[in-house]
Amino acid sequence: MTQTRGTNTVQATRTSLAVLETLKRLDGAGVTRVAEELGIPKSTTHNHLQTLVDEGYVVADGDGYRPSLRFLEFGEATRHRLSVYGTAEPEVRRLAEETGELANLAVEERGWGVYLARASGSDAVRVDVLAGTHVHLHATALGKAILAHLPDGRVDEIVERRGLPEQTEGTITDRAALDEELAAVRERGYAFDRGERLPGIRCVAAPVIDPQGRVLAALSVSGPATRMQGDRFHEEIPELLESAANVVEINVTYA
Repeated sequence: MTQTRGTNTVQATRTSLAVLETLKRLDGAGVTRVAEELGIPKSTTHNHLQTLVDEGYVVADGDGYRPSLRFLEFGEATRHRLSVYGTAEPEVRRLAEETGELANLAVEERGWGVYLARASGSDAVRVDVLAGTHVHLHATALGKAILAHLPDGRVDEIVERRGLPEQTEGTITDRAALDEELAAVRERGYAFDRGERLPGIRCVAAPVIDPQGRVLAALSVSGPATRMQGDRFHEEIPELLESAANVVEINVTYA
């Protein structure tokens, strides 16, 4: 797996972004902890943090720092720029209401699956995902529904860049097995996740495809394996998802 970096990048910018990523990952931290995590001098860390505070991207919080709500503004603006979000979000809420489970909308960006919207039904379980969370495509039903409808060359690029890391014992980590799985997804029209990212959680997803055959996003419903089984898992929820995806496709086309 390789990571491609531009030849004209600015190291100071990269350091500031690393500081922000560290603050997010640690749920806030002080200068010393951030410096230790990144392996850079405390004085350098302090300078980056102070600049980020001055520009409104970081907030001093007690003895530490945390990312500011400025990022919520950026996230909302970015999300609403995508036409599929506005047309799919009502369907996400409807799926949650009809199934009682957790419904999701995700897109592919830079080889990651990125959650755009989530809605919880009356029986939904809480999992470690929020809008904006990035996940490996090969380990989720949403991701496999998207991968199955990308050009072969693009799938090659994503696998090369992001790899096929194991998330649980059920994760597909072999390229040949992944290709076989994606072929099955294309044939039946929807994808399954049988505890491949989170143990005990199953998921079904359907792609949203535009009139030119390009995959725009995927919709999914996820829940505990005890409820996601039998006809409900293999027939009822897939039918609901295919119907919802068709509504989104029509709305995207004629909006």
